[in-house]
Amino acid sequence: MAAGPVRVIEPSRGWLALNLKELWDYRELLYFLTWRDVKVKYKQTIIGAGWAILQPFLTMIVFTFVFKNIADISSEGIPYPIFTYTALLPWNLFAGALSRSTVSLVSQVGLVSKVYFPRLIMPLSATLSGIVDFAIAFVILLGMMFWYGITPTLAILSLPVFIAIALLAALSVGFWLAALNVRYRDVGHTVPFLVQIWMFASPVAYPVGVVPEKWRLLYSLNPLAGVIEGFRWAMLRKETPDFVVIAISTVAMTLFLVGGIVYFRRTERTFADLI
Repeated sequence: MAAGPVRVIEPSRGWLALNLKELWDYRELLYFLTWRDVKVKYKQTIIGAGWAILQPFLTMIVFTFVFKNIADISSEGIPYPIFTYTALLPWNLFAGALSRSTVSLVSQVGLVSKVYFPRLIMPLSATLSGIVDFAIAFVILLGMMFWYGITPTLAILSLPVFIAIALLAALSVGFWLAALNVRYRDVGHTVPFLVQIWMFASPVAYPVGVVPEKWRLLYSLNPLAGVIEGFRWAMLRKETPDFVVIAISTVAMTLFLVGGIVYFRRTERTFADLI
């Protein structure tokens, strides 16, 4: 009886051995891992998906009290609650994706060490699972727009672009941190602190316009600066954003993403031994 075909799996060689075609070949696994992450997140919870609404909504209330009522931060003529809530949606999408992707490998030791599949799928599925939370919280944003009498313009058609940039920004950092977290578990403990600092370095509670001009170029390297400004412009009929900020942040994110993929693929050959 003739033996079946044998597939020999060897570690990738060279810094540019990306072999991204494997992601397409394993697309069903990506779908099932993403859907599993969504179900596990709300398993045995009382309010279930309601957490996707409570987190940005309660943060909006705190920010309104502190930054508007006490610090009197400008919201550029937009009611401050919706000004902040609109920024919290892409921010939470990014922050949640970054946190989950960082621990995606070490939290699945059995899967990573015993079964072969493109390891890029792990942080990728952890990132994509946040879209469900975003969609749920987005419904509240639509209700707030109706309450404040804000009707979107054709700029809303650009919204998927900014959502994609937010996800890619999370992946660009997540690939680096997920690979580093396999070797240095301190990385996982550092991420909550990093996310907290990053939020205040992003225009969530304030507009980009309050940043001094001399620091604007450096500030633009933050990919979330362009995403949040673009998101407000797309949803709230805000004046045309600074597309220079958006362009610079997008380019910086793209370069970091490419570097993250290359580093991840370069180091994944040692994941099973170290994890």
